[in-house]
Amino acid sequence: MDSKFYEPEVLKQLQGEILSILDDFIRICEDYHLEYFGIAGTGIGALRHKGFIPWDDDIDIAMPRRDFEHLLRIVEKKMSDRYLVLNAERYPNYPLMTTRLVKKGTVFVEEVMKDVDCPFGIFLDLYVLDNVADNPVLYQIQSWTAWFWSKLMILRAIPRPTLQQRGIKAKLIWAVCGMVYKAMKLLHISPQWLRMRCERVCRKYNKYRTRRMAFLPDTSPYWNVVDRTRCYPLRKLEFEGRRMNFPGNIEEMLTNMYGDFMHLPPVEKRKTHTPSRLEFSKEEIL
Repeated sequence: MDSKFYEPEVLKQLQGEILSILDDFIRICEDYHLEYFGIAGTGIGALRHKGFIPWDDDIDIAMPRRDFEHLLRIVEKKMSDRYLVLNAERYPNYPLMTTRLVKKGTVFVEEVMKDVDCPFGIFLDLYVLDNVADNPVLYQIQSWTAWFWSKLMILRAIPRPTLQQRGIKAKLIWAVCGMVYKAMKLLHISPQWLRMRCERVCRKYNKYRTRRMAFLPDTSPYWNVVDRTRCYPLRKLEFEGRRMNFPGNIEEMLTNMYGDFMHLPPVEKRKTHTPSRLEFSKEEIL
C-alpha cells in the first residue's frame, strides 16, 4: 500500500495545525516541568531540515511514563475543550499503543484506519517510555512479547495492515494476517484484553531503576530505545522556528533506526499517513 502525497497548500495547512498542537504541548511541558523529546522522523526533520521533513504529516514525541501520565491528566482537566486524548485505554477500538493528542474540530482518518470506529483528528503522536530489563535475555523476552501483543492489537482491528514488504511476500503476510483476524473474532478476544497484556509487559520493570527505557510496541522493538547514560543532557534543536528538546545522542538513535538518515530517501520510500478524510479546524492557522 503506497503513500499518497498532499497538494502543497494542503500539506502547509496540515503542518500548521500540527504546529499549533505542538506549541500548546511544549507550553504545558514547560509550565509543569514535564520531560519530553522529539524522536524518529521529527529528529530527522530537525537535523536535516530544521523543521518538518518536506512531505511529513506528523510529529513524534517521546515521554517517560510518569511525565506522560501527568500530561494526560493536565490535558483532560484543563484543555478538554480543545484536545482529546486518543489511545486504546480510553477508546478500545483504537488499535495502537501510541497515544494521540487530537485537536477537536478536526478530522484525520488514515486510509488504513477508515473502518476503525474512533474519533480520529489531526494529532501529535506520543510514545510512552517504560523501563526495559538490563539483563540481555530478559530484555529480549520483554521486547518481543510486547511487540507480539501490539501486533495482535492491530490485527484485531485491521485484517490488512500496512506493510513494508511488497509482492508475493506481502500477499503471504496479508493471508496470515487475515486468518489471525478471523480467529480472534471467532474466539471473541477483546481489544481491551490485548492492550492490557501488552501494557503489562511494557511496564514490567518500572519499579526498578534500569539503564534504558523504550517504546517497545513499534514496527521494531529496537527502534525507540533510550539509553539514559547517553541521552542526557537533552539538546534544544530548531524545529520550524521553535526550539524543541531532543536526546543528546539523537544522531546515534536515528542511525540505529534508519541508517544514513541525512540523505533524502528515494520517492518510493517516502511515507505519509495517507488520509482518506481530512478536515481542518475553523480557526485560521498562520
